[in-house]
Amino acid sequence: MDANETEFLALRFESHRSHLRAVAHRMLGSLAEADDAVQEAWFRLGRTDTRQVENLGGWLTTVVGRVCLDILRSRRSRAEEPLEAHARVPAAAGADPEQDTLLADSVGVALLVVLETLSPPERLAFVLHDLFGVSYEEVGTIVGRSPVAARQLASRARRRVRGAEAPGAERDRQARQWQVVDAFLAATRDGDFAALVELLDPDVIARADTGVTSGAAAVAKGATAYGRHARVTRPALVDGLPGIAAFVDDRVERALTFTFVRDRIAVIDIVTAPDLVARLDVRLR
Repeated sequence: MDANETEFLALRFESHRSHLRAVAHRMLGSLAEADDAVQEAWFRLGRTDTRQVENLGGWLTTVVGRVCLDILRSRRSRAEEPLEAHARVPAAAGADPEQDTLLADSVGVALLVVLETLSPPERLAFVLHDLFGVSYEEVGTIVGRSPVAARQLASRARRRVRGAEAPGAERDRQARQWQVVDAFLAATRDGDFAALVELLDPDVIARADTGVTSGAAAVAKGATAYGRHARVTRPALVDGLPGIAAFVDDRVERALTFTFVRDRIAVIDIVTAPDLVARLDVRLR
């Protein structure tokens, strides 16, 4: 690989660094270890023929997930605790303060303590699926399990995490999320671009069969084009996640699920393939 190719690859990697660091920190509870995991992903990328990688972001997320899984297993075998289980450590040099604020909001000390009680595969399944919207198929690939087994891992982890929350905390969070879902659906129906941008995380990702769209402006633009479907769309629980489902002749035609960060939509998964839609558990709110 010549200097120009290395520079281009480094630029592509840097565009994913914040996301990868967030994934690693949520799984490891340590900014230092998270940075190590991200750096290891860079080393592995340098040893890979990227011409064979169709989705660089997904490939890097998978690599970071596997590195974190190895770290968690090693930590457990040595009966170690994460550096930040009881107190946060200073951010690494060059860290993004805004990203650190996001990490602090979404992974408090209490949650880190609960996550430490989970097995490494449970922790990884919960973090990747519930916090980042990674599909069970992808999670299963990382942990070496079937998609059904990955779903069960995340479900067990979810029950333990929710069981540790203060009374009413889950109910209050769900109420806020449903308010966002209702506002998203209303803005989509009205084609209100500005309102949609306000509901989305600046780094939101929308994933569909046709590809991935990132950034609040681009996703909002795509959502306004969805308006013709929004007329037959209703709020629904989709595989246990807040979302919306479009119905045609009382049959689900497509479904969207949302993953939230700080009460904004951070990930949108769009399912349109009939065989995949048929496997969804859709329950109207």
